[in-house]
Amino acid sequence: MKAMLFAAGRGTRLAPLTDRHPKCLVTAGNKTLLEHNIRKLKAAGVETLVINTHHFAEQVIEFIRSKDFGLTIHISEEQELLGQGGGLLFASKYFQGEEAFLVCNSDIYTDLDLRALISAHNESQSLVTLAIAKRDTSRYLRFDQNENLCGWENRKTGEKVSWNDNSYDIWAFNGIQVISPRLFDYMDDLGTSFSTIPVYLKAAKAGESIKAFPMDRSYWIDIGTVEKLEALRGHLS
Repeated sequence: MKAMLFAAGRGTRLAPLTDRHPKCLVTAGNKTLLEHNIRKLKAAGVETLVINTHHFAEQVIEFIRSKDFGLTIHISEEQELLGQGGGLLFASKYFQGEEAFLVCNSDIYTDLDLRALISAHNESQSLVTLAIAKRDTSRYLRFDQNENLCGWENRKTGEKVSWNDNSYDIWAFNGIQVISPRLFDYMDDLGTSFSTIPVYLKAAKAGESIKAFPMDRSYWIDIGTVEKLEALRGHLS
């Protein structure tokens, strides 16, 4: 199986830790966030991994070369930040064919059973399967009673996108997903830098199945701030 880790961001909220290093190389539990995620992906059956880079890209490349993770790793270096959708499209040459692949943020830590997520995706034959949870955030995805994506909302700005206002539930997206390569067909008119969310909404509105995979029983943390990094370090100690 193939996978992609997003590791290009500047991590400004983790400053000053990210003033001289990329966020993915911050350590917790004697390992970098990048290593935690690589080893988890390998344990889930990933054999080929693509890592996108930008901020201190040379440090990420040096770190990868310094260790033998036992899987093939490709670096997709972005000269400008492309967003997760744009970064995925930029690396699309690695995901040609019909096999679905995992995509994860490198600044999260979780004990989610990735094999169960992959299995659910394969069984549903959906275009994308998104790991979601009930947690406080500013932006939510809407899913209908069949757990299909049917909208999005931003609680801060009041912006909403929906085509099913009759029956839906809101969930937070946890930055882990399984994607079928046909998703690239929905990226042809979005430019070079964009998020994955508009792509998912575009595909779902066109009739594609974008499925929810609830993971409330799993430990999950987004290491976006120094406080959350310390919380993870406490969890791992």
